[in-house]
Amino acid sequence: MRNFLLGIIFTLLVLVVGIYWVAKTGRVSFEADQPPSSFERKFAMGAVDAATDRHAPDTKNPVPASDENILGGARLYLDNCAGCHGIPSNPESQLGRSFNPPVPQFFKDAPDMPENQNFYIIEHGIRWTGMPAWDKTLSNNQMWQIVTFMSNIEKLPPGAKKVFGRAASPSR
Repeated sequence: MRNFLLGIIFTLLVLVVGIYWVAKTGRVSFEADQPPSSFERKFAMGAVDAATDRHAPDTKNPVPASDENILGGARLYLDNCAGCHGIPSNPESQLGRSFNPPVPQFFKDAPDMPENQNFYIIEHGIRWTGMPAWDKTLSNNQMWQIVTFMSNIEKLPPGAKKVFGRAASPSR
């Protein structure tokens, strides 16, 4: 029994040292212009989803989905998020396409996670993806306005659509 346990400990030690050596000697590619392996796609996105499920507080959005709040969220989205996540006239941002993993393009594929999880991601960001934490830049109310906007992205009121109408026209 003792030899069996020593074998398990030795195997685990070899695995840890091997993984450390592979990472430390640069044998893992971190190039953003190369597609991630299927293992990385499944593992990394699964880990993000699991961490978000586990850590996002079970809170309700305190910002009602009024035209005023959706309009405020649209303005904040345009100023802070649109460069990566797209706008109606350019639903697939060129900058967003250059990230690996790819940045969600919300005007192509509306967010489908619960509002508390969207807020959590906006607040804390996602390490190693380019998604910043906005909690030092935006107030809680502003982040909730963005969440409210994103929850209503498929049925925007006319005022919010006008925000993007101006952004879509070339500036002179």
